[in-house]
Amino acid sequence: MTTICSIGLGIPEFNIEQEEIKGIVKEIFSYSDKQINRLLPVFDHAAVNNRQFAVDQSWFLKEHSFKEKNDLYQVEAKKYSLAAIDDCLRNPEFLNDVMPYEAIDMIIFVSSTGIATPSMDVHLMNARPFRQDISRMPLWGLGCAGGAIGLSRAHDWLTAHPDKTVLIICCELCSLTFQKGDSKKSNMVGTALFGDGVSAALAMGSNSPYLSLSKTSTPKVITASSFLKRDSEDVMGWEINDLGFEVVFKKNIPSLVDSFWRDHVMNFFEQTNLFEKDIHSFISHPGGRKVMEAMEEVLQCSKDKLKQSYQVLSDHGNMSSATVLYVLREWMKQNIISGEKSILSALGPGFSSELLLLEWYE
Repeated sequence: MTTICSIGLGIPEFNIEQEEIKGIVKEIFSYSDKQINRLLPVFDHAAVNNRQFAVDQSWFLKEHSFKEKNDLYQVEAKKYSLAAIDDCLRNPEFLNDVMPYEAIDMIIFVSSTGIATPSMDVHLMNARPFRQDISRMPLWGLGCAGGAIGLSRAHDWLTAHPDKTVLIICCELCSLTFQKGDSKKSNMVGTALFGDGVSAALAMGSNSPYLSLSKTSTPKVITASSFLKRDSEDVMGWEINDLGFEVVFKKNIPSLVDSFWRDHVMNFFEQTNLFEKDIHSFISHPGGRKVMEAMEEVLQCSKDKLKQSYQVLSDHGNMSSATVLYVLREWMKQNIISGEKSILSALGPGFSSELLLLEWYE
């Protein structure tokens, strides 16, 4: 089994409240009064109160080239990823002692909001004393599912190498993909939901000599499952144009939760011989309020089992792949008793679904 021992965050410095963002939108987009009055309720119904960004408000008022955005991504991604790594490996809330950088055997770097070659994990390795023979697995283009998929790939590798450790870093600077001239409703929905965030998780195999560092009730990955809907590439993702990444975000995502995701989660219950009543909590990537409500309907569970997903959505917005680790971190603070089970889930481009069964141990 794979033990998730610690989670650290790199929280961007510019906090903007949802009401402030509505004012910025009025200034940016050349909508008529009728159009703006029709679109602005998206912000009120998003269940988002605050978001953090790598840039201040004035940045959004100007056009920026793809190169300018991507250059900034590389600088800010490095800064906030290092902050998340340091927080993860030195976090006294989760660890009895500092985890040495030299003890990490693999780095998995997950992102979809900027590009770099050499990949960003190389930049991070050069900034901290990681070993030179470390294994690397950069994962790009997985969108909101990336955090859950990163954990699944770490679990696969640690199952094969149970004495090893893995550091999973999810870095998403969604603000730097913003296109001022894109007046489509999908951009407006994205503007109402997405924020910037970076998270890092420390995972250890069952025979790792560093397991004793774990301080609190920790989740162990029991099994994972992936599911892809055929011919659904247009549901969410990026349309690449001269200015960079233009958001694709179809309105039928909540209905896909009721059909496609329902099939996946019900099959997962069957494969693991579990029922909703057996699950202590659902550690779900909060894609948005409507997606969360559709999940509640499928699971027929109380809102309390999803409370940390709602709280992270309110405090930080949707930070793509990084978000599910923010949610997991909040559940790890609760000191859940041994034997309880959780399901971690995320939906992403493809259209895809990732599920992990976790069991908690003191």
